[in-house]
Amino acid sequence: MDSRLLTIQSRRDVARTELDSAVRRVLVVLCGSRGGSSLFKEALARHPRIASLDGELDPLLALSGNGFNQNSDSDSIETVANVPELVSSILDEISFPSAQILDTGPLLRKWKNRLALQFPSHFLDAGAYRRLDESLQVALSQIDRGDRRSEADLQRLILSRIFIDEPWRIGYYDGNATPRVGHHFDESLKIEEPPFVMPTLRRRLFASSDARDSVLLFKSPSDAYRIGMYERLFPHAEVTYVHLTRGFAQSVNGLMDGWLYPLGFFSHDLSKVGCELGIRGYSDRVSFGRKWWKFDLPRNWRNFTRATLEDVCLNQWYSIHEAILQRGVCTLRVSFEDFVADPASVLKRVTDHLGLPAIALPGALPVKMATDPPQPRRWRKRGPLLMELSRRPEVRDMMGSLGYPMDSRTWL
Repeated sequence: MDSRLLTIQSRRDVARTELDSAVRRVLVVLCGSRGGSSLFKEALARHPRIASLDGELDPLLALSGNGFNQNSDSDSIETVANVPELVSSILDEISFPSAQILDTGPLLRKWKNRLALQFPSHFLDAGAYRRLDESLQVALSQIDRGDRRSEADLQRLILSRIFIDEPWRIGYYDGNATPRVGHHFDESLKIEEPPFVMPTLRRRLFASSDARDSVLLFKSPSDAYRIGMYERLFPHAEVTYVHLTRGFAQSVNGLMDGWLYPLGFFSHDLSKVGCELGIRGYSDRVSFGRKWWKFDLPRNWRNFTRATLEDVCLNQWYSIHEAILQRGVCTLRVSFEDFVADPASVLKRVTDHLGLPAIALPGALPVKMATDPPQPRRWRKRGPLLMELSRRPEVRDMMGSLGYPMDSRTWL
């Protein structure tokens, strides 16, 4: 493992646990990138009996020696390394919704552990790491458990204190995008993929008494390539899979936007494995386009290093859903389009499937991981290109398998 990862791992304040053997229920949302999974997971994570990570599992996988350029040549993971270490990190971070803000001690530890994964090269410096601790203590001293300010306001208060001398770093956090001309994400060591998750404050930590009756929720597009991993991590749990779908035009359009977006979705620096990308419409358009792969890394990614951007994105959409369908693990399939149209109804299908009470939703769902403000039929800005792709047999076959008509008037 990279010596820098070992240093970061050694600094983390995470106690070893054996609670994994007591966990009885796990829910995994299988989905494609730009398929609406962040919003879907955010809604499910508000259920009082569902525990979830603030973000995705991938940073914890990287820290435990799992994933691309460690024990895999893609995002697929066949054999999980360092299981006790990985499970301890998961159960240390996973939490439930709460009306109360966490106590200062656990909150300090939570933020310190997370931020060190977001700008790891910066915080590897001993002075910067010490200042992180000091800045967090000052910021958290201004917050009490009954604070009535919004979660977003409190998170921004903390980030503003931590990055008081480098406010540009805040632009890489979800919901805080502030593009600077000519600048893009380019960390020499990447652990968490931007846009970064801001750690939550109003949560309740997972306890031993929760292990039998609660549901642990996970979602990451790359989980489609590691089906069976959660059974290994939680050997006595029933693992339930939900397949979240989204039509190809909406997904591919969102992926193309994300590949060109300078502040987010940088998943793999392929220069580390001696690969230079020549993706037409990407590598020749943006300064970061020759080394940074974006979003999930399918098993066949090496076949697309010289493809067009639309073919790369189409392959990402197709490969994930093909992997899910081939494994045949899903007993419930829901579409993101139905979720947007009637979130309460779709969430009730999921909670009914899990045998949990229904969840009450607020009036409006938040915007999550967006490159632009959401609007209907955004795919039409690339309408001719996407209509050309829709004529391919594999697109028609997959759309049919997922239950989507090929009538573009129905594509939201």
